[in-house]
Amino acid sequence: MIELAVRRLPHAAGLPLPSYATEGAAGLDLLAALSLDAPLTLQPGARAAVPTGLEMAIPPGFEAQVRPRSGLALKHGVTVLNAPGTIDSDYRGEVAVILVNLGAAPHTIARGDRIAQLVVAAVTQARLVPVDELPATARGAGGFGSTGVGSGCA
Repeated sequence: MIELAVRRLPHAAGLPLPSYATEGAAGLDLLAALSLDAPLTLQPGARAAVPTGLEMAIPPGFEAQVRPRSGLALKHGVTVLNAPGTIDSDYRGEVAVILVNLGAAPHTIARGDRIAQLVVAAVTQARLVPVDELPATARGAGGFGSTGVGSGCA
């Protein structure tokens, strides 16, 4: 387990810090830091950056991934637009979640609503090495759908 320094901004005062809902949860629940008297209604097809009221210092060698909440996606069609969104270790601004309503009905987000999950993950940076030829594989350059269709099992 790593430590993550978090700074709560004034508009997040009174909201709990993100937490894991269960002992085995991979993601911390991010909350909407909206004004009590100004909930956000996302119309179908609309998107918005929802503030969390948090800034954080992610240690070098790690990133934080902002991921959708499955219940919000299934029940309302609301998801994270750039999923997973990446928060780099050198970013120090407020974390905001880009939500989109892919559902058929408007969806209202209120202060303190759980809007996304934050998963902290190790990062390995790569050094690109130009070559004239890549090693061959059985798949080769086969792209989208090239490995065939499923076995018919659901």
